[in-house]
Amino acid sequence: MVFKCSLFLLIFCFLGSTFGVHHARTHLQNLNPNASSLLTGIEIPNHSSFNGISDSSSSSSDCGFSSTEKTETSDGRETGRNEFESVKLHLKHRSPGQTPMPAKESLFHSAASDVTRIQTLHKRILEKKIRNTVMNPKKHDESSAVKLKPAVEEAPAVVESYAGKLMGTLKSGVTLGSGEYFMDVFLGTPPKHYSLILDTGSDLNWIQCTPCHDCFEQTGPHYDPQQSSSYRNISCHDRRCSLVSSPEPSRPCKAEDESQSCPYFYWYGDSSNTTGDFATETFTVNLTTNVDGHKQQHKEVQVNNVMFGCGHWNRGLFHGAAGLLGLGRGPLSFASQLQSLYGHSFSYCLVDRDSNSSVSSKLIFGEDKGLLNHPELNFTSLIGGKEAPVDVFYYVHIKSVIVAGETLDIPEHTWDLTADGFGGTIIDSGTTLSYFADPAYNIIKKAFMEKVKGYPLVNDFPILEPCYNVSGIADYKKDLPSFGILFNDGAVWNFPVDNYFIKLEPEEIVCLAVLGTPRSSLSIIGNYQQQNFHIMYDTKKSRLGFAPTRCADV
Repeated sequence: MVFKCSLFLLIFCFLGSTFGVHHARTHLQNLNPNASSLLTGIEIPNHSSFNGISDSSSSSSDCGFSSTEKTETSDGRETGRNEFESVKLHLKHRSPGQTPMPAKESLFHSAASDVTRIQTLHKRILEKKIRNTVMNPKKHDESSAVKLKPAVEEAPAVVESYAGKLMGTLKSGVTLGSGEYFMDVFLGTPPKHYSLILDTGSDLNWIQCTPCHDCFEQTGPHYDPQQSSSYRNISCHDRRCSLVSSPEPSRPCKAEDESQSCPYFYWYGDSSNTTGDFATETFTVNLTTNVDGHKQQHKEVQVNNVMFGCGHWNRGLFHGAAGLLGLGRGPLSFASQLQSLYGHSFSYCLVDRDSNSSVSSKLIFGEDKGLLNHPELNFTSLIGGKEAPVDVFYYVHIKSVIVAGETLDIPEHTWDLTADGFGGTIIDSGTTLSYFADPAYNIIKKAFMEKVKGYPLVNDFPILEPCYNVSGIADYKKDLPSFGILFNDGAVWNFPVDNYFIKLEPEEIVCLAVLGTPRSSLSIIGNYQQQNFHIMYDTKKSRLGFAPTRCADV
């Protein structure tokens, strides 16, 4: 009991102090409002499926991604058709031979990790606020809430017709005491296997590199750039160097040294960060293409010139991973860098955290026609552009929450994203549980406590509440109230019981897997609520799609 209370106080005191931060580290010397224009070309060499890509393995940073193939209509007119490949990556739950960590212990680890992560997300918003204030002080004299509107995608229209899918393997980190999901990647030439954390809340891809001067423990060896013929340092004179923040104090770029590498620093919390050299490397992926519209053909394809961080100093709660794969909206993310190859959408399906090692699911880059034809696919708008204080996050606009079929009376301003960048709601694969602003959370918690009848309330369980004793009752799920999120545009996301109640064994206790955050902080839809939903991020149409799916079958 002493352990429980101590952990409870540690986590919630940390949560309470997290949002009193008034200072954020900034790197204004690296600001570049046109950062997205600096993206290097990513090539698919020696693969006929990618039209318009040279057969050479040139490392030019100015090559194009897509081609326009002209076809002639019956009346002689020419039409352009953009050719994109879509790609599908396998997602596995855990490695063979791993034994699941006890649910309660895993929950403690996940909650502690979430605390650090929430602090990080909040700090990024503060940093963005400071940066915007310096660049445009008049704009930040306003204190009124921003009216949320869907972002307008300014990129050229893309015909949504793809020849195949790129798929990656995901697995749950629950056996490592982590609430994140991991993806298997192959990096370098010759390609070597590494497991990276899947993170839609950040944009930098990075991996622990030798020499590793200060690194956390990982499963498997560190990546060695000297053993890869395709590794290239990005020079500090290169325009792409302005896409990353440099360590402090910054190291001057010597005019006479053209080969001087570009250093980077990226932080995830007070004790979680990565520092090293900004570079490019080849990622090997599995391409699944349709043959004659029926059979599927699988090939290995090399994707060249992917920007990433080669980390020599890395600290944090990364639980055995080799690094991180960023899928956020920023220009450095894996999704953004591959955008001209697969279009403007990607999707994933997170397997049940309790599934065994033989179960796998997918991360898919490009159009998935099976998902688009899903009868229960629903969409809500993504908030972007000037309305989003941090361009890395995927913001959605919640209107209220539905418990047992009743729309709760939560003041709509509770969910507002303010002009200062506080509040709002993001969907995030790197946060385990879901967190709602305290005014909303308190109403949600009260609603559940009023609706759940006939089960003893467990009052002394740390971290989560309410909790109920369901000992000896196999069909308790039918007695628990339904739960859904109502979005401002009318879309509703309904969840199965397993996505918002967590069962802890051997105590036979079930707890609401939702926590509160201070009003000024973000609300977050975490990966626990995303289990067994196929979730689509469509930045072209600025929308988030979700469909109930048995992810093991995707």
